[in-house]
Amino acid sequence: MAHEQRSQPNLSRNSYVRDMDHTPPAVDQGPATAAPGPPTFDRPPAVADLDPDSWSAVLAPRLAYFAGVARHEHVTRAAQDMGVPQSTLSRAMVRLEEDLGIALFARKGRTVALTHAGRAFLGSVERALGEVERAAESVRADADPASGKVAFGFLHTMGSETVPGLIRAFRADHPRVRFQLVQNYGEAMIERLRAGELDLCLTSPIPDAPDLVARRLDEQRLRLVIPDDHRLAGRRRVRLAEAADETFVTLEPGYGLRRITDDLCAAAGFRPRVAFEGEEAETLRGLVAAGLGVALLPPPAVARPGVVELTVTAPRAVREIGVAWLDGHPDTPPVAAFKRFLLSRRGQLLPD
Repeated sequence: MAHEQRSQPNLSRNSYVRDMDHTPPAVDQGPATAAPGPPTFDRPPAVADLDPDSWSAVLAPRLAYFAGVARHEHVTRAAQDMGVPQSTLSRAMVRLEEDLGIALFARKGRTVALTHAGRAFLGSVERALGEVERAAESVRADADPASGKVAFGFLHTMGSETVPGLIRAFRADHPRVRFQLVQNYGEAMIERLRAGELDLCLTSPIPDAPDLVARRLDEQRLRLVIPDDHRLAGRRRVRLAEAADETFVTLEPGYGLRRITDDLCAAAGFRPRVAFEGEEAETLRGLVAAGLGVALLPPPAVARPGVVELTVTAPRAVREIGVAWLDGHPDTPPVAAFKRFLLSRRGQLLPD
């Protein structure tokens, strides 16, 4: 969704302009004939992880000036249009040609005409500036309070009801906010948080790490899911120790629910014998119905035939659900609004 309010940025005389102001004024002299290559004089600080001697670091500050002069074919008119001193603009063009080691303009006073090399260079410069413009508009659009974007991760088991319900409720007051959704297991989402690919994630167990902020939102009871012809099928409640001799089907290592399953079984005094490790809770439920084993799972969105779900009385079988984000990272307005919304749902996150 395009950003609706677009403002024209103003050029400012920053560090690279000050650097050019130290260049001796030579408005009308031709370009230097030194061999091309990035120079070693003082220049603006390079972007992080960008080689300060690269062409990008050396040339980027002058490209908009070059495009303006090329369009007007007149230094004074270009300077007036861009709101910079004519002397600054002239020195910038001389410095650009010195850096490249080639003439971009044929000069007649303050009137200039592009050389063949200048025209070739202009085409690439305008494409590059257009890409910068699009990138700037994209990040501005993503931060728009009304129609910006939230990159939100959540567990597979939250995808059928919980997350759709949350987004539906949030969009009642923020109908144009966009979501980039990622469904994955907890550790993978934390990695994506740290990589800057997610703004927030709904996860379990709640992470405890110095670079993260996490808030508990709710807890969900886990059930022992057994086949409907199992010896315990006539019960409503069970102690987990009663399943010590059973074969389990579980999620793969690395999934939060697998870690919780292992911890609960350890608390009950046994280590589960695992027949299958999967990626989806509903797949496990289906395998339980097929008689492959038993499983500790959260309640299903829709009851599945062929299984019985027992309340676990000991140990207390729950998983905490929380929201996490990177500590110290500023939120855009739509991310801040969705974070406030999630925190307001404490104790009311999960459907009844």
